Amino acid sequence: MSSWLLRGSFMTAVHVIARVLLGVAVVNAPLHSTVWKTIAIAAVVLVAVLWGGIDGMGDARSNPDPDDYQDLTVRWLKAGVFAGVVAGLICWILGRFVFAGIGESGFFIEIFAGGSFTALLIFVPAFVGAAIGRWLVRRDQRKSQPNEDDWSVHPDRDGEHVAS
Repeated sequence: MSSWLLRGSFMTAVHVIARVLLGVAVVNAPLHSTVWKTIAIAAVVLVAVLWGGIDGMGDARSNPDPDDYQDLTVRWLKAGVFAGVVAGLICWILGRFVFAGIGESGFFIEIFAGGSFTALLIFVPAFVGAAIGRWLVRRDQRKSQPNEDDWSVHPDRDGEHVAS
Protein backbone atom coordinates (compact mmCIF):
# COMPACT_ATOMS: atom_id res chain seq x y z
CA MET A 1 0.00 0.00 0.00
CA SER A 2 1.37 3.42 -0.91
CA SER A 3 2.27 5.66 1.98
CA TRP A 4 -0.13 8.38 0.78
CA LEU A 5 -2.94 5.84 0.44
CA LEU A 6 -2.43 4.64 4.00
CA ARG A 7 -2.46 8.21 5.30
CA GLY A 8 -5.44 9.13 3.13
CA SER A 9 -7.44 6.09 4.24
CA PHE A 10 -6.76 6.73 7.89
CA MET A 11 -7.56 10.44 7.59
CA THR A 12 -10.76 9.52 5.72
CA ALA A 13 -11.78 7.39 8.69
CA VAL A 14 -10.90 10.18 11.13
CA HIS A 15 -12.93 12.71 9.14
CA VAL A 16 -15.96 10.44 8.72
CA ILE A 17 -15.95 9.53 12.42
CA ALA A 18 -15.67 13.23 13.32
CA ARG A 19 -18.60 14.07 11.01
CA VAL A 20 -20.79 11.28 12.41
CA LEU A 21 -20.02 12.27 16.01
CA LEU A 22 -20.63 15.90 15.05
CA GLY A 23 -24.00 14.93 13.60
CA VAL A 24 -24.97 13.08 16.77
CA ALA A 25 -23.83 15.97 18.96
CA VAL A 26 -25.64 18.62 16.91
CA VAL A 27 -28.88 16.62 16.85
CA ASN A 28 -28.74 16.11 20.62
CA ALA A 29 -27.50 19.61 21.55
CA PRO A 30 -28.26 21.99 18.65
CA LEU A 31 -27.53 25.14 20.64
CA HIS A 32 -23.91 24.10 21.06
CA SER A 33 -23.24 23.31 17.42
CA THR A 34 -20.40 25.83 17.13
CA VAL A 35 -18.52 24.15 19.95
CA TRP A 36 -19.06 20.69 18.45
CA LYS A 37 -17.92 21.87 14.99
CA THR A 38 -14.80 23.39 16.48
CA ILE A 39 -14.00 20.18 18.35
CA ALA A 40 -14.52 18.05 15.22
CA ILE A 41 -12.26 20.25 13.10
CA ALA A 42 -9.66 20.40 15.87
CA ALA A 43 -9.61 16.60 16.10
CA VAL A 44 -8.93 16.20 12.37
CA VAL A 45 -6.28 18.94 12.44
CA LEU A 46 -4.60 17.45 15.52
CA VAL A 47 -4.31 14.01 13.95
CA ALA A 48 -2.88 15.53 10.75
CA VAL A 49 -0.35 17.67 12.65
CA LEU A 50 0.81 14.76 14.80
CA TRP A 51 1.18 12.33 11.90
CA GLY A 52 2.89 14.99 9.77
CA GLY A 53 5.25 15.70 12.67
CA ILE A 54 6.07 12.02 13.02
CA ASP A 55 6.74 11.85 9.27
CA GLY A 56 8.98 14.91 9.45
CA MET A 57 10.95 13.59 12.40
CA GLY A 58 11.45 10.20 10.77
CA ASP A 59 12.52 11.81 7.51
CA ALA A 60 15.00 14.14 9.20
CA ARG A 61 16.51 11.27 11.20
CA SER A 62 16.96 9.06 8.14
CA ASN A 63 18.33 11.92 5.98
CA PRO A 64 20.66 14.20 7.96
CA ASP A 65 21.23 16.40 4.90
CA PRO A 66 18.16 18.58 4.19
CA ASP A 67 18.83 18.22 0.45
CA ASP A 68 18.07 14.50 0.75
CA TYR A 69 14.68 14.86 2.45
CA GLN A 70 11.75 12.92 1.01
CA ASP A 71 8.93 14.78 -0.68
CA LEU A 72 6.37 14.80 2.12
CA THR A 73 4.48 17.66 0.46
CA VAL A 74 3.20 15.56 -2.42
CA ARG A 75 2.60 12.57 -0.14
CA TRP A 76 0.32 14.59 2.14
CA LEU A 77 -1.31 16.43 -0.77
CA LYS A 78 -2.32 13.11 -2.34
CA ALA A 79 -3.51 11.86 1.05
CA GLY A 80 -5.56 15.01 1.61
CA VAL A 81 -7.20 14.94 -1.82
CA PHE A 82 -7.97 11.23 -1.48
CA ALA A 83 -9.42 11.73 2.00
CA GLY A 84 -11.43 14.75 0.87
CA VAL A 85 -13.09 13.01 -2.05
CA VAL A 86 -13.69 9.67 -0.32
CA ALA A 87 -14.86 11.24 2.95
CA GLY A 88 -17.16 13.52 0.98
CA LEU A 89 -18.66 10.54 -0.83
CA ILE A 90 -19.06 8.50 2.35
CA CYS A 91 -20.58 11.42 4.28
CA TRP A 92 -22.97 12.17 1.42
CA ILE A 93 -24.12 8.52 1.37
CA LEU A 94 -24.49 8.47 5.16
CA GLY A 95 -26.35 11.78 5.20
CA ARG A 96 -28.63 10.82 2.34
CA PHE A 97 -29.58 7.27 3.32
CA VAL A 98 -28.54 6.53 6.91
CA PHE A 99 -28.18 9.51 9.21
CA ALA A 100 -30.01 12.77 8.56
CA GLY A 101 -28.02 14.87 11.03
CA ILE A 102 -24.74 14.63 9.16
CA GLY A 103 -25.62 17.20 6.50
CA GLU A 104 -28.00 18.13 3.73
CA SER A 105 -25.53 19.08 0.97
CA GLY A 106 -25.93 17.95 -2.59
CA PHE A 107 -23.58 15.39 -4.11
CA PHE A 108 -21.42 17.80 -6.10
CA ILE A 109 -21.24 20.30 -3.25
CA GLU A 110 -20.12 17.55 -0.88
CA ILE A 111 -17.52 16.21 -3.31
CA PHE A 112 -16.06 19.48 -4.57
CA ALA A 113 -16.52 22.00 -1.78
CA GLY A 114 -16.41 19.54 1.11
CA GLY A 115 -13.62 17.53 -0.50
CA SER A 116 -11.52 20.64 -1.10
CA PHE A 117 -12.03 21.82 2.46
CA THR A 118 -11.14 18.40 3.84
CA ALA A 119 -8.06 18.18 1.61
CA LEU A 120 -6.80 21.50 2.93
CA LEU A 121 -7.80 20.57 6.47
CA ILE A 122 -5.48 17.58 6.20
CA PHE A 123 -2.71 18.87 3.92
CA VAL A 124 -1.87 22.18 5.59
CA PRO A 125 -1.61 20.90 9.20
CA ALA A 126 0.35 17.82 8.06
CA PHE A 127 2.75 20.04 6.12
CA VAL A 128 3.21 22.29 9.15
CA GLY A 129 3.69 19.22 11.38
CA ALA A 130 6.32 17.80 9.02
CA ALA A 131 8.19 21.12 9.03
CA ILE A 132 8.09 21.29 12.83
CA GLY A 133 9.20 17.65 13.13
CA ARG A 134 12.16 18.22 10.80
CA TRP A 135 13.08 21.41 12.65
CA LEU A 136 13.04 19.63 16.02
CA VAL A 137 15.34 16.87 14.77
CA ARG A 138 17.73 19.33 13.10
CA ARG A 139 17.82 21.40 16.29
CA ASP A 140 18.78 18.32 18.32
CA GLN A 141 21.39 17.35 15.74
CA ARG A 142 22.94 20.82 15.88
CA LYS A 143 23.07 20.71 19.69
CA SER A 144 25.02 17.46 19.63
CA GLN A 145 27.58 18.74 17.10
CA PRO A 146 30.48 20.91 18.25
CA ASN A 147 30.11 24.58 17.48
CA GLU A 148 32.88 25.73 15.13
CA ASP A 149 32.08 29.39 15.80
CA ASP A 150 32.90 29.21 19.52
CA TRP A 151 36.57 30.25 19.67
CA SER A 152 36.73 29.98 23.47
CA VAL A 153 36.98 26.19 23.12
CA HIS A 154 38.45 25.94 19.61
CA PRO A 155 41.65 23.82 19.41
CA ASP A 156 43.40 26.37 17.16
CA ARG A 157 43.19 29.09 19.79
CA ASP A 158 46.49 30.02 21.42
CA GLY A 159 47.17 28.95 25.00
CA GLU A 160 47.18 32.35 26.67
CA HIS A 161 43.62 33.17 25.61
CA VAL A 162 41.96 29.89 26.63
CA ALA A 163 38.85 30.35 28.77
CA SER A 164 39.18 28.97 32.24
